[in-house]
Amino acid sequence: MAKNETPGAAAEAIPEDIAKLSFEEALGELEGIVQRLEGGQVNLEESIAVYTRGSHLKSHCEAKLRAASEKVEKVVSGLDGSLGVEPANLD
Repeated sequence: MAKNETPGAAAEAIPEDIAKLSFEEALGELEGIVQRLEGGQVNLEESIAVYTRGSHLKSHCEAKLRAASEKVEKVVSGLDGSLGVEPANLD
């Protein structure tokens, strides 16, 4: 299992098959899970399993977004006219 964990959440490792997904793949699967649960298409036992997987997918997507956010930089101009980059403050 991968050791991707979300702060504030139960310290559960994200399953390896989910950790290998791209953001888009994980989000697509999560959207499908939401539709199934909202549509009442699954029994109680399956709902619990599907909800748990959805929770892992959500955590994985959040981790991917955080990682992408940390890579975003902004271009800054120095007093001497030189250009440089620094991490963007997205908050």
